[in-house]
Amino acid sequence: MYILGINAYHGDASACILKDGIVIVATEEERFRRIKHWAGFPSESIKFCFTESGINLHDLDYITVSRDPKANFFRKLKYTLTNIKSIRHSIDRFSNTRKVMSIKKDLANLFNVSENNFNRKLINVEHHKSHIASSFFASDFKDSAVLSIDGFGDFSSTMIGYGSGNKLTIIKSINYPHSLGILYTAATQFLGFSNYGDEYKVMGLSSYGKPNFLNDFRKLISFTNDGLFKLSKKYFKHFDSGVDMNWNSGFPVIQNLYNDNWQKLFFKSRIKSEKITQVHMDFAASAQAITEEVIFHILNQLHSDTKLDNLCISGGVAQNSVINGKILSNTAFKNLFIPPAAHDAGTSIGSALYLYNHILNNERSSQQDNAYFGSRFTNKEIISILKKRSILYTQLDDPQLILKVSNKIIKGGVVGWFQGRAEFGPRALGHRSILVDPRRKDAQELLNKKIKRRESFRPFAPSILEDYVDDYFKQNDRSPFMEKVFLIKEEKRELIPAVTHVDGTGRLQTVNANSSPKYFRLIKSFQQKTGIPMLLNTSFNENEPIVNHPEEALDCFLRTKMDMLVMENIIIER
Repeated sequence: MYILGINAYHGDASACILKDGIVIVATEEERFRRIKHWAGFPSESIKFCFTESGINLHDLDYITVSRDPKANFFRKLKYTLTNIKSIRHSIDRFSNTRKVMSIKKDLANLFNVSENNFNRKLINVEHHKSHIASSFFASDFKDSAVLSIDGFGDFSSTMIGYGSGNKLTIIKSINYPHSLGILYTAATQFLGFSNYGDEYKVMGLSSYGKPNFLNDFRKLISFTNDGLFKLSKKYFKHFDSGVDMNWNSGFPVIQNLYNDNWQKLFFKSRIKSEKITQVHMDFAASAQAITEEVIFHILNQLHSDTKLDNLCISGGVAQNSVINGKILSNTAFKNLFIPPAAHDAGTSIGSALYLYNHILNNERSSQQDNAYFGSRFTNKEIISILKKRSILYTQLDDPQLILKVSNKIIKGGVVGWFQGRAEFGPRALGHRSILVDPRRKDAQELLNKKIKRRESFRPFAPSILEDYVDDYFKQNDRSPFMEKVFLIKEEKRELIPAVTHVDGTGRLQTVNANSSPKYFRLIKSFQQKTGIPMLLNTSFNENEPIVNHPEEALDCFLRTKMDMLVMENIIIER
């Protein structure tokens, strides 16, 4: 059975194909369009999925879309009618909903066939059910509590319940306009980070401050006795006047969510060009602290309700790796699973998994243990590209290549590493990565000067061999998708300053020989020579989506000061 899953007309548009309940290909539209968080119809992703999987339209049994225009319809209508000032913005959202409803037409145009081809195949799955399915059905848990939490989708911001076998049960939800994701986004905008998806910058900045504004943040949100929460409408625009949310250009644009009362409560908002001060750092720390309080409040009640030891979480807020690293120590849950694409891109997979398992009642397939579902290229294809552009290169076998690259890193080289299938999700996991020696004290300055040119407060992450986590981190847990931040042991911090954040933490990716054998061998080679079982790993890009094609990797190498580019078994050096 083949299922095409789609996230369309929403941030981080994507597509995937499942074969008998297992993901065989998945990718995000931004990788092809080269626009971060691209939000239209994922035509290029869909075409790629068919090419990569080797199937055609006639092989397809179902198509799922991770939006359901019928979900919460009367709540949407009531909200619109009781908030007259927001009608114009609601019309804009209804326009977006019409696009979701026209996906049959988009598919027909893409494949040059009649819309009738999709009448029985197309299934709409609610946004948060898609999120939940992307985590629970990808985990190895037979039973688990589940939480999806983000800005909003299908007029909900939070969905809570449990999974058992191949079924999901929803027990609680929070509807728009109440949203923890909106609160965090408002704080992000207030700090001058105005682009869609900039929330991770607040998370990084929070480590430099103290939560001195926490009591003020508590005025923005209140906890309810049933383990949920409510925002105070006094401080947010979207409760009455609405906010502009424009997806038409492909890049999502959201108007500032906070109002004048917010600025009176705190201080004047920072503009993008303004220097970041300690006040801004303390504000970021406070935003992070209130978000943690809300998450732990929800999860402790969820554990009380379900009495389950396992937890699966997803949604945009689940991308907050600082919170994720604290969940097991601040709640009664014992085991945690977060998928590699907990954000909206992952709902394409989630909608397909929901159909396969919950609706069609199929037996669950194996756990999703890696995120390598994207593009891949052969040595022959790479060489052809290089020859056309008259680029000098060396081709080595695996042992020689591993030896040469590890030596280059040890000697201070910055290496672009382009191997195997591209990662699905927002983080490079050793297949589309830039690698550096984690022992270098100047690594952040070096990377920002040579390639990244990003804010100095944003940390770089370690990829560590799975068997050595306990030697370096205070918590020992698998983190294959770089989804958790843990404290680094104090005696180890001086050994790996390049991946130790200001607060002594690191957002680790654990690596084993099964999921990524070539990357594993490279780190192992580095360890054998240095005694350090890890590398600094950052995404292969320069203020753009992660590179997807050898041409993009080569262009990034040529326009920056990277020292070495390694694509499969091909090496290019300056």
